[in-house]
Amino acid sequence: MMDLHTVDNEIFPQPQGELVMQLIAQPRDTNPEGDINGGWVLMHMDQAGEMLARNIAGGRVATVAVEGMSFVSPVKVGDQVSFYGEVEKTGQRSVTVSIEVWNKPFGKGSLHKVTDAQFVFVAIGGCGRTRALTA
Repeated sequence: MMDLHTVDNEIFPQPQGELVMQLIAQPRDTNPEGDINGGWVLMHMDQAGEMLARNIAGGRVATVAVEGMSFVSPVKVGDQVSFYGEVEKTGQRSVTVSIEVWNKPFGKGSLHKVTDAQFVFVAIGGCGRTRALTA
C-alpha cells in the first residue's frame, strides 16, 4: 500500500521503504537528449538493493533478476535522486528487494517518483556458488 501525504487538500504519494542512498545527477550521466540515462538509474537501484540483500544474506550476493521496471518521470542534471528499499521476501538462498527511485528537482521542494522494480539476489559462497542465507 502506498503512503500518501496531503498538502492543501491535495494528495501526494510518498516513498515506500527506508532511504538507502542519495545521489546528485551529474552531466556525465546524460543521454543525448540531456536526461539522465536509464542505465545509470538501474545501476544505482541494483547497488541499493545489494546493500539491503547483503545484510539479510550475511555476505556476498549476486543479482539474478530484475522484475517490473518502467520509468514514469525523467531525471535531470542536478536533481537529488533518492533510492528507497525494503525486503519483500527471503528464501533459503535468495532475497527479493523492492527499490523505488524518487527525485527532487534542483531548487524545488517536491519529490517525484521515477521508477520502481523488484530485484532478486542470491547469496554467494566462497567458491562463487549459491549458498544458504546466514543472517
